[in-house]
Amino acid sequence: MRILPSLAALTLLVAPLPALACSPVAGYRIPTNLELVGQADMIVLATVTGGTPVETGAESMRIDIRPDAVLKGDPAAAPTSLAIALATDRYALPSNPYDLAEAHPLAFIGGCYRYMVPKGSRLLFLLRGTAEHWIPAGGPFSRWAEDVLTDDAPWLDAVKFYIDVQKLPESDRQAALEKRRDELRAKQGDFIAQLLAEDIDRQLAGPNRPLREELPPAPED
Repeated sequence: MRILPSLAALTLLVAPLPALACSPVAGYRIPTNLELVGQADMIVLATVTGGTPVETGAESMRIDIRPDAVLKGDPAAAPTSLAIALATDRYALPSNPYDLAEAHPLAFIGGCYRYMVPKGSRLLFLLRGTAEHWIPAGGPFSRWAEDVLTDDAPWLDAVKFYIDVQKLPESDRQAALEKRRDELRAKQGDFIAQLLAEDIDRQLAGPNRPLREELPPAPED
């Protein structure tokens, strides 16, 4: 996992402040994609229709979104705005559609999560909270806001599958993951199928390693 050196000495900050950096507490694990889907109270596919750029300041940052589909949660509670900013200039870059392992590059600067998205883009937002206050699911460096440019995008397929897996009894989830992984692996000539199979393998491997270990206890006098 790429962590900017400037983050290492700072404590965890969760407010949406682009000028601030963060470093997760000792023992923090970036959630796997399966865990992230499970932690989300709302998963919405939405188009960014407007908002304010990051230059307006943290207090007035906002994007306006049009929910296109609610994959998880109450459709009536789907947000129409979020407290992040419009991306401009060199920051207006979409997610890599073939990278299902790491978050958007903007998650590795500032407040440790993606806080800028381009106007006109369509994204999957994984959120927790309530209709009165939605915040990113998953914590620092999670894939809470990734671009989904097409209806057959790998990330959209993966999230839909993980939603179905999370609905199963916990005792049945490994078998479901392995079955789907094997079905995808059998499609040897399908590049996207292999990407999805690799991501399922990452879920089967279990929780991610901590970004940094707990410090040993102080010696007794």
